[in-house]
Amino acid sequence: MATVLALVDLLAPAGGSAARVGATAGSTDPAPRSTDAAAPTTTAPTTTPTAAAEGDAGPAEVPGAPAAGTYVEQGAGSVSVVPGTSAVYGTGPLQRFVVEVEDGIGVDGVTFAAAVEATLGDPRSWGSGGRMSFQRVDGTDPGAYEFRVSLVNPGSMERYCPGVGTGGYTSCRYGERAVINLARWETAVPDYQGDVATYRQYVVNHEVGHALGNGHQSCPGAGQVAPVMQQQTLGLDGCAKNAWPYP
Repeated sequence: MATVLALVDLLAPAGGSAARVGATAGSTDPAPRSTDAAAPTTTAPTTTPTAAAEGDAGPAEVPGAPAAGTYVEQGAGSVSVVPGTSAVYGTGPLQRFVVEVEDGIGVDGVTFAAAVEATLGDPRSWGSGGRMSFQRVDGTDPGAYEFRVSLVNPGSMERYCPGVGTGGYTSCRYGERAVINLARWETAVPDYQGDVATYRQYVVNHEVGHALGNGHQSCPGAGQVAPVMQQQTLGLDGCAKNAWPYP
């Protein structure tokens, strides 16, 4: 009898909890909109995006000690859409974006979404001079948005940016997502000398710049302003830090 029961246990389906429903990270097919009060939740990528991934590959050695700060090294792995929408910032062709925060990292999604909105809505950002406009949305139906801005912990970077080689240190753009590394969001990088606020503006503009189709640029010369698409996370190369596409 004991042997029979053991065989039944081995053959029985594993687990009893329901799987989360949502699009996979990096997929171009967004998750259907949630029909209840909870924010839509998505999981780590299982498919390869049609566009090549872009990002700052992690350094062989971390370039000095980052500023002091505390953050969660490993969250739940899934991300939830921050509910709410914004006004349209700027004029020109509309770029709608969704803001997501990884579950279990202790970050207030509303505060993070407000920071992303303020950055993309600034006249020095990508919409400068009527080039484009931005609006935050929370609908994830197909065609409801152009890109996502996702905040994830260092331990999830390789899951959301597979093959980029962030080393858990840098941020990246993968598929429709501009993925912000929580460690960099909280502590910035040594070359920013503790100026976390400016670095946050830079990393949002940089990764969203990739989502808009912009590639990396180099420092134009010692003492000059760094282009926002320069890999400032890995060093300024003699340039002055800069968070804006059109400073």
